[in-house]
Amino acid sequence: MSFAVESKWKTQEEKLDIPTKRKRWYIGLPLSENGENRVGLIPSAVSILTSRGFRIILESGAGEKAGYSDRDFAESGSDIAYSKDEVYKADIILQCSPPTLNEINKMRPGQMLISPLHIGSVQFDLIDAMKKKRIVSLAMEYMKDPSGTFPIVRILSELAGTSAILKAGQLLSNERYGAGILLGGISGVSPAKIVILGAGVVAEYAIRSALGLGVSIQVFDNNISKLMRLQNILGQRLYTSTLDPEILEEELVKADVVIGAIHSDNGRTPMVVSEDVVMKMKKGAVIVDVSIDQGGCFETSETRNHEDPFFVKHGVIHYCVPNISAQYPKSASKAISNIFSSVFTEGGNSHNLEQFILKSKGLAHGVYMYKGSLTNEYISSKFGLKYTALELILSDDL
Repeated sequence: MSFAVESKWKTQEEKLDIPTKRKRWYIGLPLSENGENRVGLIPSAVSILTSRGFRIILESGAGEKAGYSDRDFAESGSDIAYSKDEVYKADIILQCSPPTLNEINKMRPGQMLISPLHIGSVQFDLIDAMKKKRIVSLAMEYMKDPSGTFPIVRILSELAGTSAILKAGQLLSNERYGAGILLGGISGVSPAKIVILGAGVVAEYAIRSALGLGVSIQVFDNNISKLMRLQNILGQRLYTSTLDPEILEEELVKADVVIGAIHSDNGRTPMVVSEDVVMKMKKGAVIVDVSIDQGGCFETSETRNHEDPFFVKHGVIHYCVPNISAQYPKSASKAISNIFSSVFTEGGNSHNLEQFILKSKGLAHGVYMYKGSLTNEYISSKFGLKYTALELILSDDL
């Protein structure tokens, strides 16, 4: 009998599947250092996650501006910390504002930070501190879902589009140096004219809010499919055009309100309106640059905050607040929490951070720093730093 046949009939050792011990993920929700009103998880999401083995720790007061008390979180299963250092012992730090140097200095190698990045205003010192700390940094605005869309951008864009119209109407009044024009028309009086740059979700919800007022709307985008989509979903004809410089300038100088709503997949949003064109706009006209979190699409845009939200340049009122949704913190917090409770649930069975990231290709798309390696090409070129593709790093780690 040959060896191969003989070995086939010998008693074999039993092979058992030995399950790898499941990691208990530890998530920290710190109180923002820069006036942020939103919180990354709301109590109902905390209750779901803790029932599935997660540990959540909230810095005292972090949910108050969104309408949730420490007691609400404690009753949902969250620990409450009275010092930021306690929160920063967590595996994952989830916050709704861009990180500060002080926050990065509290972190340790291998921790994961999930937050907005606001790539247009990010500084070298912050990126350098992340590299030295060897943390894993993920930008909310670059995360993708299985369909290839940006879930955080999508949901907050719905809110931003609606609020951009509300903000424009407020700024057009002479209370804030505006031209004293009512956004919507009344009998015998023409309505305001709005130009929207970009034909994505911000534009869609801005248009939905403005149509009921009878406002004249014009939309510019180089993506013809997006322009066609707007026509179809809104069920009526709109004035649409590509970003032809001559046509765009002609309409901008007649506009009462211009909304910047262009989103970039990886880096800075393109600047499509020069300072020379802004100088030709009406005095008292309003610019709402929703794209300011990615640098803005107007040359005259400057990043502001909710304490000092607008400025006047060349007679034109500029509103350039990156986290426009933070003015509606309860609605925004619920929206953000819905997304991240799903993300954490999906990755909850992962045994380490690498597996957690790979559970979702969309999550990996948001990673811009991985344990000392810069994985975002735009930031790499902006600061002249070495770029390494994330998939190469993760394939080496696994």
